[in-house]
Amino acid sequence: MRARPLLSFVALALLACPSVLAQVSPSEQVQIGPPPVRRAEAPTTTASAEELEKRGDELRAEKDYLDALDYYRVALKKKSNNAVLLNKAGISELLLQRYKEARKDFERSIKADRTYAEAYNNLGVVHYEERKYGKAIKQYEKAIKLRNDAASYYSNLGAAYFATKQFEKANSAYSQALQLDPDIFERVSRAGVSAQLSSPEDRAHFDYVLAKLYAQIGNLDRSLVYLGRALEEGYKAIDDVYKDAEFAELRKDPRFTQLMFARPPAIPQ
Repeated sequence: MRARPLLSFVALALLACPSVLAQVSPSEQVQIGPPPVRRAEAPTTTASAEELEKRGDELRAEKDYLDALDYYRVALKKKSNNAVLLNKAGISELLLQRYKEARKDFERSIKADRTYAEAYNNLGVVHYEERKYGKAIKQYEKAIKLRNDAASYYSNLGAAYFATKQFEKANSAYSQALQLDPDIFERVSRAGVSAQLSSPEDRAHFDYVLAKLYAQIGNLDRSLVYLGRALEEGYKAIDDVYKDAEFAELRKDPRFTQLMFARPPAIPQ
């Protein structure tokens, strides 16, 4: 199986991570790197909470998560139990892979504001990263109940269902995510999902599901991309493409015939 470059996290995941998707800007990616170091000047206690928060946001956008966290912590001393600040601090901890600390921040954010959907979603991401999928699903569902127009929440829910092999529920959640945002899977990293899938067969199945969903909404170009990935990864039930109703239009496309003709010989005809 050929390695492919990461698309961009956080999300479905942190995708979505799933690559599950924490509530961060699309340009941010979670990846393992060298130990974090502080690069920015230390926050000053004379700055206002708003100034500290703004600087923290700038540093987080620059991926200086440790520095951003310093600013959020000082801001929290001025505005204790602020749900938004606690959520931002939790995101920084999450991106530093400090899951225990991130979980505490998100739980405090929820306690400060029981209607803050982002904190529930991000707490779900922590549980997902810890492979506590049942707990993740509960948090994603709470987030969706509070805000049902966020594609990333549904993508994250789909990832958690997929990881537990509840494929019909995963398909439903992913479908809702695509209806809200047709570009959701192009902007978020597959790492969040792929890292949690137990086998290459599951990863191939994941790509087949996305191919089916894109075909269903008429995006044949992206459907072909994900179908090609499923083929590449050896999806054993690939011949379902000839009978699944979602692929009816794609089957008329000459590129589909060419793709299937060129399938790797390891995949049975």
